[in-house]
Amino acid sequence: MARPALRIDAVLVQAVIAGALSFAHLHDLAAAAGQTGWKAWAYPVSVDLLLVAAWRRLRADGPSRLAWCWFLIALVASLGANVATAGLLDLNDVPAWLRILVAAWPALAFMGGTLLAHSPADSSPAPPAPSDPTPDPAPEMEPEPAVAVEPDRAPEPVAVPETEETAAPPTAVPVPAALVDHARKVADDHHARTGARIDTDTLRARLGVPPQLADAIAVQLT
Repeated sequence: MARPALRIDAVLVQAVIAGALSFAHLHDLAAAAGQTGWKAWAYPVSVDLLLVAAWRRLRADGPSRLAWCWFLIALVASLGANVATAGLLDLNDVPAWLRILVAAWPALAFMGGTLLAHSPADSSPAPPAPSDPTPDPAPEMEPEPAVAVEPDRAPEPVAVPETEETAAPPTAVPVPAALVDHARKVADDHHARTGARIDTDTLRARLGVPPQLADAIAVQLT
């Protein structure tokens, strides 16, 4: 459990050392370019803050041209100061172009920080989800195609002798209440389409029940 803590401490120590060296190099370069006193100390703070702001923008909003541009500008400024103070540049005789860059840095850093803080992210917003189209209302009640030939059998009850209906009383057959309700719906549908009451044979064909049960149901419907 102690080893991760030691690794984290080593990384922090390394970061502090590197930051201090870079800070000192930027200070020395600014002082050599004519920025004396507190101004020489403000330059490394400005460079490091711009570098951190650009990195945070990359981590928070993802890769973008604006964040990468200012991150590279701050990185070049920091690395340039480190290289320039390594003996490649005579700090007692700084060239004019370097003095101009050091003097222009505050305005450049201010513009970069403002753009990073107030510019919207480059990622395009997700397109709004298309609204669900209103479905066409489907017809709730449709006539059953199988019953279109039933009206041709409507006159059949005339051929049935009345004596047969009285000979076998249909009420002797028990009829479930649910079957009677279904038969009543079938009879009402038949009457609405044909204008005539449904006969026993048609009712039996529609329900698919034996003749005796159809007669008993027909009695219940009267």
